[in-house]
Amino acid sequence: MLRLASLTLALFAVLAAAPAAFAQSEEDVMASIENIHGDSEGFFELFGLLQDAMMFGDPTTIAANVTYPITIAANGESYEVASEQDMLDNFDTLISTNAQEAIRTQDVADLIVTSEGVGFGDGQVWVSNICADDSCTETHWGITAINN
Repeated sequence: MLRLASLTLALFAVLAAAPAAFAQSEEDVMASIENIHGDSEGFFELFGLLQDAMMFGDPTTIAANVTYPITIAANGESYEVASEQDMLDNFDTLISTNAQEAIRTQDVADLIVTSEGVGFGDGQVWVSNICADDSCTETHWGITAINN
């Protein structure tokens, strides 16, 4: 019985400390994006474009900000999308309503920031800062993965 009480107390102490380790502010997220990827201002421009596009039902803006070719996981299958027109022609199949909702309702403080990119929702959509040339002096943000 004493052992169970000790384990319960230890578990409580770990759980009580956990929220502080995972809480992040919008400023923390912006700093992480800048430190890991650079051009956080460019990210937030894309962030606003994508949210507006989903809010107003504008698949053209979404398709214009995808990095092609892209492999999209949707409906239990993997699709190779070669061009903006392919994306537009198959938009409703390639981007589920859940992924659209993840973009539309994403809070900055809840973004996932890793060395691979910035994730929306639970990783349904990923964007990255992409080098435009070999020296990577010019970059742009684009959608690099969609996982429905």
